[in-house]
Amino acid sequence: MNSVHRNILLLAIAQGFLLTNGVTLVAVNGLIGVSLAPTLWMATLPVTAYVVGAALTTLPAAFFMKRHGRRPGFMLGSGLGMIGALIGAFAVSIGNFWLLCLGTLFAGAYNAFGQQYRFAAADAADVTWKSKAISLTLAGGIIGGVIGPELSKYTRDLLVPTFVASYLVLAGFAFLSLLLASRLDIPPLSAAEQRLKGRPLLEIARQPAFIVAVLAAACGYGVMNLLMTATPIAMDICRHPFSDAAFVLEWHVIGMFAPSFFTGHLIRRFGVLPVMFVGALLNFSCIAIALTGVSVMHFWWALTLLGVGWNFLYIGGTALLTETYHPEEKAKAQGFNDFLVFTVQAITSLSSGVLITGEGWNTLNLIAAPAIAVTTLATLILWWRQRRA
Repeated sequence: MNSVHRNILLLAIAQGFLLTNGVTLVAVNGLIGVSLAPTLWMATLPVTAYVVGAALTTLPAAFFMKRHGRRPGFMLGSGLGMIGALIGAFAVSIGNFWLLCLGTLFAGAYNAFGQQYRFAAADAADVTWKSKAISLTLAGGIIGGVIGPELSKYTRDLLVPTFVASYLVLAGFAFLSLLLASRLDIPPLSAAEQRLKGRPLLEIARQPAFIVAVLAAACGYGVMNLLMTATPIAMDICRHPFSDAAFVLEWHVIGMFAPSFFTGHLIRRFGVLPVMFVGALLNFSCIAIALTGVSVMHFWWALTLLGVGWNFLYIGGTALLTETYHPEEKAKAQGFNDFLVFTVQAITSLSSGVLITGEGWNTLNLIAAPAIAVTTLATLILWWRQRRA
């Protein structure tokens, strides 16, 4: 196995462990929040803290890796994930809501470093293989899609109080991620590339392709996060058992990452913008199904299509983003992109709890529709402009 394939395999497995962490936290934090939060609308605040932790760490993570390299950065991120999981376990054991939020804040920092896995894969591949490298790395997330929900079900009552074992196991997964990161062999930037500043961020961000790439990633992630975070609470309100909610989340995450085995090929075959356009249409399909009923299968179809739509938008947006900057500019461009994505996620995480407990599932879905419409329109305009050119 050559070094490129070996690096992508390690990154894909690390992506799976990262998503195991993220999916498990989404599955359990809202429910723990309902029991520990001072008021009901704050139930998803631990999930919001997870996203805020990522948003605050995104730019420092990108510049840390520009200076020190990918391997030390990913090892540091995994260490923060271990700390966050252990704080979360202690917080649940003593019933402290605000300490739980602190733990998920650290877990979010782990996520910020881990979001660079896809960019590291692009760095390791040549130009013609970038989209496939990104896609295959994200395909590792299917590990999290299967393990995360099953883990939350199995560990729910393994120790007392409920879910404390879930956090302890997540610390173990973060440690495994640290071991994987220690085996990576991705060359750091040269001394000359580290010294070069490149174009100002504003100049990079003014490019139409950059705007559409960020919009696809931010809106795709924002809509997905808004609906996914609310789903366990919505299904609990509809009196579906936790096992059904875990089942729906499992297939949602499979929908997010299973298409990654062929998304890169679709981008190379049809182009990045058509794939992103289909992703936006799948998000519209999710909302249409969600508005027609609240049975387990309505949730299942809606969340599965939402996952596939996210995959096309996120991988497409990432591939498009890599075409908008020079090597010496990648830290600022990638960091700014992920900062915007996590800022949108933070807003949707907090809004999700307020809306699902106050306005209901249907209103939540209707609010998501305009963001998808804007993404669809922007993608179509850039596609039309490129075809004219």
